[in-house]
Amino acid sequence: MSWVEGQNIKEIKKGPLSADLLKLYGSSALDPNPIHLDPEFAKAAGYPSVIAHGMLSMAFLAEAIRTNFPIEEYTVEKFSSRFRKVTFPGDVLTTKGRIKKTEGDSLHVSLSIENQAGETTTQGEALIRSVRCVTP
Repeated sequence: MSWVEGQNIKEIKKGPLSADLLKLYGSSALDPNPIHLDPEFAKAAGYPSVIAHGMLSMAFLAEAIRTNFPIEEYTVEKFSSRFRKVTFPGDVLTTKGRIKKTEGDSLHVSLSIENQAGETTTQGEALIRSVRCVTP
């Protein structure tokens, strides 16, 4: 696919997130932090319920990258994210992205996740490079 500056990538919807998903993720990520798993602990910390792992959101962004930039055609040179807002069970998340800049065989991509209220929960950036080989 040929990408141009300002072009949006395909969005992906996730959720509604469940407490069971957080338990499964916590187990597979070896992250037993009770803020993600124990409702009473989360309430004592000032939250209405457990909160989703930030790295789960980053994994959703990584999925958006691989959905739009398949491994057979692209390599990820850099990938970063910042967590902006807490995500809770019941939230529905949408990954979004836009081509910020094209530079030779490289693409600079801005990424974000929005919840069902349209609030940005996670922001990210990626540098993607085409791996297509040109043979003479």
